[in-house]
Amino acid sequence: MTAHVPVLLERVLEVLEPAVAGPDVTAPVVIDATLGLGGHAEAMLQRFDDLHVIGIDRDPAALDRARERLAPFGDRVTFVHAVYDEIDEAVAQAGFTTVHGVLFDLGVSSMQLDVAERGFAYSQDAPLDMRMNPEDDLTAADVLNTYGVRELARVLREYGEEKFAKRIATAVVARRADEPFTNNGPLVELIGDSIPAPARRTGGNPAKRTFQALRIEVNDELGAYRRALPNALDVLAPGGRIVVLAYHSLEDRITKRAFAAMTTDDVPRGVPVIPDHHVARFKNLTRGAEKASEAEIELNRRAKSVRLRAVERITS
Repeated sequence: MTAHVPVLLERVLEVLEPAVAGPDVTAPVVIDATLGLGGHAEAMLQRFDDLHVIGIDRDPAALDRARERLAPFGDRVTFVHAVYDEIDEAVAQAGFTTVHGVLFDLGVSSMQLDVAERGFAYSQDAPLDMRMNPEDDLTAADVLNTYGVRELARVLREYGEEKFAKRIATAVVARRADEPFTNNGPLVELIGDSIPAPARRTGGNPAKRTFQALRIEVNDELGAYRRALPNALDVLAPGGRIVVLAYHSLEDRITKRAFAAMTTDDVPRGVPVIPDHHVARFKNLTRGAEKASEAEIELNRRAKSVRLRAVERITS
């Protein structure tokens, strides 16, 4: 298994520090909404001596690994097996009402990619699973073997931004009539055959977009994130900060729109005095989306596509 290197680690700590280590802050709490292997959480606990972390993950295997890694911090960590759209419930379960920081490190974790039998990686032949929580019902094989051409093409187009979604979907439905899809290998081969040769020569592995789309569909990633972000903003105390690491345009677009709505005064332009209840409750901490440096990308290829956005709550 490859070493787990948290993306934009120092920048995440830098953005969160005023919210959790300011002179007026006592007993700070941060939600790591995508705990994974616990890399970001470990760094936060090491940097901020009195910090408590609520670590949320839907993947029980990831939680087990994180428990091992974070065991030295004892009761400074609360582990919650849940999807991150249950943030408000996780905060209450941990015995708090508000928090000082929230971190979303979106997408698939390095552990899920590295374990072949999970089916996330198109580079290894494995069962078409892709469930982040093995207790869920829907698998990638279910999607491929039961969705009609139109529905499957929509998934590939919307979640994978795949230009050849209709061609791939049509080929999938034709192929499964002879034999259902069970493993990655035949799917990767079919995708390669469905995409014109000039398109296959650019943009990396042609299966990447389809696998991303299937993973998002299986785990309802965008739906869960759309529900989670308002909850995360609501549980922040004044002065609290939320940091989002997004890895593709769909996640980043949701973040950008939600943050824009929360950082804009709710009044027509030109109004001389803005009533308190119409004043924006948050302010932006980044100018647009921040990217990783070339130096970090060289050390950690996962950082290549990351986009960081952050806001701070300024009113109750």
